Amino acid sequence: MKLQGKIAIVTGASSGIGAGIAKAMGAEGALVIVNYASSQGGADAVVASICAAGGSAVAIRADMSHAADVARMFDQVKADHGKVDVLVNNAGVAVFEMIDGLTEEAFHKQFNVNVLGYFLAIREAVKHFPDTGGSIINISSILSTDPYLASSVYAATKGAVDTMTLALARELGARKIRVNSILPGHTNTPATNGNFAGDLGEKILAGTPLGRFGEPEDIAPVAVFLASEDAHWVTGESLRAAGGVRGVGY
Repeated sequence: MKLQGKIAIVTGASSGIGAGIAKAMGAEGALVIVNYASSQGGADAVVASICAAGGSAVAIRADMSHAADVARMFDQVKADHGKVDVLVNNAGVAVFEMIDGLTEEAFHKQFNVNVLGYFLAIREAVKHFPDTGGSIINISSILSTDPYLASSVYAATKGAVDTMTLALARELGARKIRVNSILPGHTNTPATNGNFAGDLGEKILAGTPLGRFGEPEDIAPVAVFLASEDAHWVTGESLRAAGGVRGVGY
């Protein structure tokens, strides 16, 4: 029970990697706040799964790109549970489009959720962490360093996340707050359904030493580690969880 007694907020946790992380943290003893923006049914299912396994969880709706929503969620968690120990920034959107078809709306949507949303959550979290510190885990992507076709803006948002992670690790270290990012590889989730079909999928698999696509359950233990005391000397790191894939040459 690596997270016994911890209060963990996981954003965008109604499905995919966020749901996997929420369930894993619940299994390790954390009380998990399952954040969602629109899929209440998905969030409720994650909560039910955690509770059925003997853990504790509640679902809270908040659009992470809206400062008022983010502040309300953190205030509610503080009022109900007294503190926040772990923040997992996972909520994100992706629009894969070649540059000549990419709209300003799509640009701003991705930066508002994937970068501004992380910033807003971290800004609130540092107000509510106890004096003993806390752990912030930002979900990035291997596309931040190895983007494929039609991912220019999405990849740019993840590059920003990695840079923000390092900068805030340096800024918040004196307050015993650790900040790290996880760079998942090509992971099967509802959001990526169909993205790895055909020639692209074959290239990815051929370039992946472990020979398969990832699953949320492959990413979740890395997040648990970073949230736990096992990682008490780890901050400012960007950890790849990608089956060894590098430089596929899309």
